[in-house]
Amino acid sequence: MQSTGSSVLSKYENQITIFTEYLEEYPNTDELVWILGKQHLLKTEKSKLLSDISARLWFTYRRKFSPIGGTGPSSDAGWGCMLRCGQMMLAQALICRHLGRDWSWEKQKEQPKEYQRILQCFLDRKDCCYSIHQMAQMGVGEGKSIGEWFGPNTVAQVLKKLALFDEWNSLAVYVSMDNTVVIEDIKKMCRVLPLSADTPGDRPPDSLTASNQSKGTSAYCPAWKPLLLIVPLRLGINQINPVYVAAFKECFKMPQSLGALGGKPNNAYYFIGFLGDELIFLDPHTTQTFVDTEENGTVNDQTFHCLQSPQRMNVLNLDPSVALGFFCKEEKDFDNWCSLVQKEILKENLRMFELVQKHPSHWPPFIPPAKPEVTTTGAEFIDSNEQLEELDLEEDFEILSV
Repeated sequence: MQSTGSSVLSKYENQITIFTEYLEEYPNTDELVWILGKQHLLKTEKSKLLSDISARLWFTYRRKFSPIGGTGPSSDAGWGCMLRCGQMMLAQALICRHLGRDWSWEKQKEQPKEYQRILQCFLDRKDCCYSIHQMAQMGVGEGKSIGEWFGPNTVAQVLKKLALFDEWNSLAVYVSMDNTVVIEDIKKMCRVLPLSADTPGDRPPDSLTASNQSKGTSAYCPAWKPLLLIVPLRLGINQINPVYVAAFKECFKMPQSLGALGGKPNNAYYFIGFLGDELIFLDPHTTQTFVDTEENGTVNDQTFHCLQSPQRMNVLNLDPSVALGFFCKEEKDFDNWCSLVQKEILKENLRMFELVQKHPSHWPPFIPPAKPEVTTTGAEFIDSNEQLEELDLEEDFEILSV
């Protein structure tokens, strides 16, 4: 038994050594590395950079989970990479929501209970709200068969629908349309009555109430539903147009950054930062065995953090179909994001996307997404394809660049 533990330990120590050696390959310059809104000076902060990257939740292909839909695949190897990247982006939003961007992870160190609860949202079981089972089955309503590869926009639409069933995190998920973010629509969706104004019959479930109590008095301020903002883009026809590179990189500097979903055709990566013209990403293309909760109710998280070297890719090799992610916990965070976009994104001649105050008059009216009126949980609700059709499903849209 001891030898197994020793071999596991030496494996992780080797990975850290590999990571450190790999960082030596970075140019020894005064350039900054940007990771999800935080900067690291390469010359003096290599270990901080290492721990910041390894703290991100890392979701990869898994095998030996219960078959999706009862008779479907029991592994997502070869088709689930974009779903895993979507999980990573959402997990980063939940980390920021409950633990803050500065939270750090250390191997085998006891973590806050919120961390364990976040991790359990993504386990490969049909009763976990953001599991591969839930995402694949919700994708059926987006025109994707189970086992079919998703693009960035499809994953964004799936996350938007699954979030309606997630009462604990209570996120507002906004997916932009036609390269345009509408401030009025987001404020309409995120501004909600404070909890103290609720009547007893309208109180949220115990789980939600408990999570609000843990946040202290902030739950009773004028309420803003924490915002996950996803901006699907097409930054070129067959390859990324270099005119967008500066603005794309600028997004990783914003404190609200959740990185980007993208990669190469049928090969998705979760981009978390950049150094110079190289993007840094987490790669889901490793197949690991399904991990479930242990008898004490916790999850062994050793395989959910990447201790290997961070991979890099020249930004011009990026497929032009991407989705940017941002998290705004409070309204002031969103207002700050709008200011940064005005200053850094809208200054370009060829804008990466538009930010407008008012809902465009030629668009259909904006109706904030609402949970369908059913008495079951989200997991049971989307177990049936017939019930899936009752959801107000949006068609995929293609975004074309100028």
